[in-house]
Amino acid sequence: MQRVRLRYTKRGRLRFTSHRDFQRAFERALRRAEVPMAYSAGFTPHPKVSYANAAPTGTGSEAEYLEIGLAEQRDPAKLLALLDESLPEGLDITDAVEAHTSGLAERLEASVWELRLDGVEPEAAERAVAAFLAAESVEVERQTKKGMRAFDARGAVVSLEAVRPQADMPATGACAILRLVVRHVTPAVRPDDVLSGLRAVADLAPPVPAAVTRLAQGPLDEETGAVTDPLAPDRDAAQA
Repeated sequence: MQRVRLRYTKRGRLRFTSHRDFQRAFERALRRAEVPMAYSAGFTPHPKVSYANAAPTGTGSEAEYLEIGLAEQRDPAKLLALLDESLPEGLDITDAVEAHTSGLAERLEASVWELRLDGVEPEAAERAVAAFLAAESVEVERQTKKGMRAFDARGAVVSLEAVRPQADMPATGACAILRLVVRHVTPAVRPDDVLSGLRAVADLAPPVPAAVTRLAQGPLDEETGAVTDPLAPDRDAAQA
């Protein structure tokens, strides 16, 4: 069985698709592209597809990952083109490599997020970021299946900064951009948890919901705080 790892996006309005919605769309794309899938054993065989750390519904992403098992060998580049053509615009396959290593999910140690805060002055965002980073811990609450849960949103944040919007970004008023690197921990700390923390320490409350996009996820370089490519080990192993 050949294993192929794919990177895909959720862009535009399709950021509102749930993970289950994406699963259905992707399985339709597999059939449309006539991909020779390997199937599980048992009374109800299903195609071998493994999803890793999907972004929450409502957030965009440039870095979602999954792995598929094939019954026949295929060129990953050709497979990428076929699947990308079979998916709706906004769900785009951007990378494909043959798996030569194990543990893709374990490599997804951290994420890089971008939060666009319309209606927030950049100076106010900078002050809130400074207060958040200065705090030893920032307790927030989130509703879970087991009820309201409190946890520290500060400990998982590797870095957080307020950056000025680019000149070519459409904006009709005040706008602040936050970039943050969040370590994947249990319970997971999400971008909206960090926003709750900014509200708690600095009363930063955007008048409209933040537009949230995951820019990257992968291994975390503890020295630099950078998030690196989780597919790089497979590419290196293929070249070796």
